[in-house]
Amino acid sequence: MYIIFISTDAKREPRRRRWGSHGVVESAKSKLNQNTPMARHPAVPASPAPGLRTPSTLKSHIFHGLRDAIVSGRYRPGDRLNESKIAREFGISRIPVREALMQLQEHGLVMNHERRGMFVTRLSEEDVQRINSLRVVLEAEALKLCRLKISKKDAARLTDIMTRMEAWTEGSEMDAAALDLEFHRTLWEAAGNPYLTKALDSLVTSLFAHKALENVSADVQRWLLHHHRALLDVALGNSNVEPEAAIIFHMRTGYNEPERFSSFGVAKAPAEQTSSKKNRDRPRKT
Repeated sequence: MYIIFISTDAKREPRRRRWGSHGVVESAKSKLNQNTPMARHPAVPASPAPGLRTPSTLKSHIFHGLRDAIVSGRYRPGDRLNESKIAREFGISRIPVREALMQLQEHGLVMNHERRGMFVTRLSEEDVQRINSLRVVLEAEALKLCRLKISKKDAARLTDIMTRMEAWTEGSEMDAAALDLEFHRTLWEAAGNPYLTKALDSLVTSLFAHKALENVSADVQRWLLHHHRALLDVALGNSNVEPEAAIIFHMRTGYNEPERFSSFGVAKAPAEQTSSKKNRDRPRKT
């Protein structure tokens, strides 16, 4: 398949570029092989990360690269994603960049401000906790489905990711964020309901992007990664902990009362208020 790119420079002849099997323009690859400097957005990898499906189109390649850059914190909430600048750095037209940004917007990672352009989504604390309330319900359902019918292949994939998480070393914080998200995505996919996976992906990806900006010590980061072992045990049926309790406990490693706006949090509030009132009314020893 051939696509014709027409240069805006009248002195240059139109060039023909051919798509490679990895969604990368062949002429760009040849330039890299010749060690010729070529502008490329530093936040976007030249090829997909190991274990991920190879993008079939340039739009998909840009989408996945920008999404990973946002989730890992290389683009920060409130940063503008300049369509023209990204297109120039890739050496492509603006159309696939625009389509990728629109797809990011559909996933909740980018917001379109009228007459200003596309910006990385900035979440308030209440936004985060309201998204968490849905995550409690949806990810608990994914754990239940995994426990009932996870395949050997998916169990092996999750175990492999867990091994890599536990082997994480200091100095690769972006890798830690990517591993964290890869584990959860694999868990959702293993549940076997693509609509559940899609719902979680659109909701939770923005949370990972928001969380990646927090500065935590290497010891805390290591502890957070190791904490996924409890979720893996539930998914594989090696734990009697209820999925809702497991996911709430897991999320409390990063958030205060992540269930606050869910039915679990609403049901707990009146009980706590009653208990507090009883304690106030109880005679004190003198």
